[in-house]
Amino acid sequence: MFKLMIVEDDCIIQQALQTELEKWDYHVHCVTNFHDVMADFLEFEPQLVLLDVNLPAFNGYHWCQEIRKLSQIPIIFVTSRDETMDLVMAIQLGGDDYIQKPFQLSIVTAKVQALLRRTYDFNEPLQFMSVGQVVLRANESRLTVGEEAVDLTRNELRIIEILFQHKGTFVTREAIMMHLWEDESFIDDNTLAVNITRLRKKFTEIGQTNMIKTKKGVGYGVGID
Repeated sequence: MFKLMIVEDDCIIQQALQTELEKWDYHVHCVTNFHDVMADFLEFEPQLVLLDVNLPAFNGYHWCQEIRKLSQIPIIFVTSRDETMDLVMAIQLGGDDYIQKPFQLSIVTAKVQALLRRTYDFNEPLQFMSVGQVVLRANESRLTVGEEAVDLTRNELRIIEILFQHKGTFVTREAIMMHLWEDESFIDDNTLAVNITRLRKKFTEIGQTNMIKTKKGVGYGVGID
């Protein structure tokens, strides 16, 4: 039974989500102390978090950052905000999906199921891949160069996977997005670019500048001179 945590201060929405998800035999915990969400997170140990943005005390972006310091579990933002910058912020800070209110409960359930399936049922044939000196340790979600290492979020890992699998060639943006999110509606070039920017910074941290190459109108590649 998967454990889901809901961080939503609207009692009606919180109850509706809990009732719907429990119909699918998920173990659901709803946060009530919004001043210390991490206490619930550490005690309950969820496998997925549904996270509102507008919350008392600290907003959802803050709690997403706090969770990402400890875990790479899937996080779905559920919010009434509809500005492009809110979507970019959600992805940039480590969110995996973004659902705008008002929403259909069936859509939330479908997204939860898809994200859980991709995260926990994904059978990885290659645990180690390399490009030059850089080694991708997929089972650890980590890039290493000698003793230097950086950890990857789930989305960053899957981007690097497809780039390493096609090293020496460019992979189209469309192919990367399909690999990541199976063509879910909120994904666009902007959100992919945010993830690529984060990855470039992580490569720089391990001394590998200019690792990801861009070909205008085509896509991205690694291992290209």
